[in-house]
Amino acid sequence: MRSIFSVLQRTATTAWKQPPIACALRGPRATFKLDSICARCRRQQVRFNSQQRQMGDDPRWLSVVDNPAQIVRTGNKHGPGLIILALIPIISFALGTWQIQRLDWKTKIIAKYEDRLVKAPLPLPPQIDPDAISEFDYRRVYATGRLRHDQEMLIGPRMREGEEGYIVVTPLERGEGQSTVLVNRGWISKKMKNQKDRTGGLPQEEVVVEGLLREPWKKNMFTPENRPEKGEFYFPDVEQMAELTGSQPVWIEQTMVQDMVEFYDRTAKGIPIGRAAEVNLRNNHSQYIFTWYGLSLATSIMLGMIIRKRPNEATRRVRANRNW
Repeated sequence: MRSIFSVLQRTATTAWKQPPIACALRGPRATFKLDSICARCRRQQVRFNSQQRQMGDDPRWLSVVDNPAQIVRTGNKHGPGLIILALIPIISFALGTWQIQRLDWKTKIIAKYEDRLVKAPLPLPPQIDPDAISEFDYRRVYATGRLRHDQEMLIGPRMREGEEGYIVVTPLERGEGQSTVLVNRGWISKKMKNQKDRTGGLPQEEVVVEGLLREPWKKNMFTPENRPEKGEFYFPDVEQMAELTGSQPVWIEQTMVQDMVEFYDRTAKGIPIGRAAEVNLRNNHSQYIFTWYGLSLATSIMLGMIIRKRPNEATRRVRANRNW
C-alpha cells in the first residue's frame, strides 16, 4: 500500500511535465486519501490546460484568418436611391415652371381667338391662300354656293351626349371663278347615316354657309388611317379630302345658335347640328402646375426626412466597432 501512495505522489508532482492520464487505480480497496489525490490530479490538469494549451489547438476553432469579417461602410448611409429621390423634386419643379410658360402661351392664344370671334364675319375670297389660313384661324366667315351631297363624307364615329353618330363633311361649290371648299356641317345620329333617311337635311338650292375658318390639324397616334376607297374616315384629313373632291384645302366649321328645341328638331329631320361660335381649346395647365409643384414639395420633404433620419441601434453598434 505504501508503494502505491509513493507512485501517486510522484505522478502528481510531475503532472505539469507530462500529459494528464486517467486515474485507473481506484478500486474497492482505495481510501478517502486516494480520492483527494485524484481531485488534485484533476486540478493540475485544468491548470495545465489553462497555461499550456491554446485555443488554436482545438481543430474546431475558427479564427479571423479562417473566416475574415466583411467590411461595413458605415460612412455612406444611403445608396443610389437617394440620388434618384433628389432628382425628382428638381425635375418636378422644372416641369411646373414649364407649365407656367405653357399657361401663359395658351391664355394669350385663346384671347386672340376670342377677339376674332367678336368681329363681324368676312366674305370668303374667291381663291384662298392655304398658307394664310393660320393667320385667320377661328375667324368668322361666310360663303355662298351649292352643297355637293354626292361627294359627302362621314367622319366617325363621334359621340354626342351619349349617342353615337358622325360628322358630315360636304364640299361647297361656289360660283364660276370661285374655288370649292370643304364644310363641316355638324353632327348627325348614326341612324341617319343614309341620305335617304334625312331628305330634309340635303338642301338642293343655293345656300349661305356661315362658320369658322379653321387651320388643318394632325391626327394623334391612336387614330387609324382613313380608308377613302371604302368611304371610311376617322379624322378630318383636309389635304386628302380636298384631293378626293377637287376642292381647295380650306376647312370651314358651320356654326349655329345653340338651342335645345332646334337640336331635337334637327335630330329628327337628319339636319346636321353645327357647333357653337366659341373657342374650344383645352386649358388644363393650372392643374398641371399644381400637380408638379405639389410633387416637388412632397418629395423635397421626404428627402429631408431621409437625410436627417438617425441610424438604428445595429448601425450605431457597427459604426462604434468598425475598427475592431
